[in-house]
Amino acid sequence: MQTIRIRTSSKDGADRARTGPHRDLSALLAGAATAVGGCGAVLALAGSDSPLRGPFTLFFLLAAPAVAIGAAVRGLAPLARVITALAGSIVVNMLVAQGMLATHHWSWRGGITAVTAISALLLLLVRVRRRGDRTTTGRTA
Repeated sequence: MQTIRIRTSSKDGADRARTGPHRDLSALLAGAATAVGGCGAVLALAGSDSPLRGPFTLFFLLAAPAVAIGAAVRGLAPLARVITALAGSIVVNMLVAQGMLATHHWSWRGGITAVTAISALLLLLVRVRRRGDRTTTGRTA
């Protein structure tokens, strides 16, 4: 049996104040982080001489795998999820660099492309897994 609760809002709008601006700020920060990371990847792949190329590319190389790993470990507590995502991001970057050095195919463009591909593949796998977990009626059991 399923219990349905109706949430009543307070007269002063305190419920709206707790959820509204916080959600807006999170979306804004996520969009800004995506823009900075994307600019870093584009600046690096284009070979730009901009002084922002280094920091933005470093941000991209840390953030892209971290977001993908953070999406994969959604069941963890928030702090554990952040720590796991950042550690996993460093591991992905180190494994890409080690693999490229071991095969004598090191290039910074190849490294950025490999990290991008691994992150995109991981996000795609998480998305497919989540879609497969749902049933056609939306009920789990």
